Amino acid sequence: MSKKLFQNLMCQVQEIIDEEVGLINDSGLVIACSSESRIGQEDSLIQSVISSKDDLVVIDNISFKKIYIKGKLEFIAFILSNSEMSQKYLSLMAINIINIKTYYDEKFDRSNFLKNVINGRILAGDVQIKAKELHIMHNAWRTVFLINTGKNQEVYAHEVIQELFPNRLKDFIIVLDDENIVLIKEIKNNEDFKETDKIAQAIVDTLNTESMVKAMIGIGTAVDSIMDIGRSFREAQTALKVGAIFENDKYIINYNNLGIGRLIYKLPEQLCRLFLKEVFKNGSFESLDAEYILTIQKFFENNLNVSETSRQMFVHRNTLVYRMDKIQKVTGLDITKFDDAIILKFAMLVKRYLDKGQAVLQMDGLKEAEDGENL
Repeated sequence: MSKKLFQNLMCQVQEIIDEEVGLINDSGLVIACSSESRIGQEDSLIQSVISSKDDLVVIDNISFKKIYIKGKLEFIAFILSNSEMSQKYLSLMAINIINIKTYYDEKFDRSNFLKNVINGRILAGDVQIKAKELHIMHNAWRTVFLINTGKNQEVYAHEVIQELFPNRLKDFIIVLDDENIVLIKEIKNNEDFKETDKIAQAIVDTLNTESMVKAMIGIGTAVDSIMDIGRSFREAQTALKVGAIFENDKYIINYNNLGIGRLIYKLPEQLCRLFLKEVFKNGSFESLDAEYILTIQKFFENNLNVSETSRQMFVHRNTLVYRMDKIQKVTGLDITKFDDAIILKFAMLVKRYLDKGQAVLQMDGLKEAEDGENL
């Protein structure tokens, strides 16, 4: 990325001063030049320039300017002229190169630092020190948004998100892999849940409108310390996983609103299988076809109201009653009774978790364990 920025600078400088300019790295290779044919070539004069005690060196009517960053020789800028004015241009160009390099390194360092924080790869005692070095405020309310975009090689979703949140001192965007992007967003306080949902909705709408990307977003809880963003990240991971299992019709899942799915997700698999074996004896649930499963789901959606369910399903009330009688015969549960309905509802959710859970756990970017999560 920095080489691309350097190349853009070389082209812009040539347009202004009409002189060939370029940039050489400390190994002697031309990494940017207004004459693109030179890029990748080794400059034969570079050793003479490096061995010189002067910062500005003129050889064969070519002016070279050494560029130091943090006391180390990083680059040598050149211009195919030895005039006094050209050398002033070269000095100005060197200042721009230092600024580009510093900005890029700081941005890269911030991204690496925050990635290490959310993955727990940095000692707690070092977090505050490093945050201060990188000019990241330690104590501020922040929420982590984990954005799953699916694999799309032609779309740079992180650039779209960066345009939405251009304040790079407060909001940080980290690309985890081809499918997952993390947004660490500063917010007003930890109580404004509507704000975080509005932010997520804006991301989903923008990605869909501008890039035709259908994203899913998991939202962690708000934290007031940079040390705690790892917890918010793990919560966002859990939100995406639970949402993918229990609420796959939703594209924004907030950790604060996971409901019963959170409870089932935390149950041991062996306990879940034991519960299903107890409720659905001899595989009784599998004997129900899709029509009966849909009937059960609609009945639950309509709060156990027979009339409303039959109306929405466009079936006669007697037909619906017949289906529920058969469901009772097969499962031993009368779903018109509240207690039996609760058991069947919970059992269906547990079965969905067992059927879909393992596939969801292997989703890229969601493989980290949620150890230490607050329930």
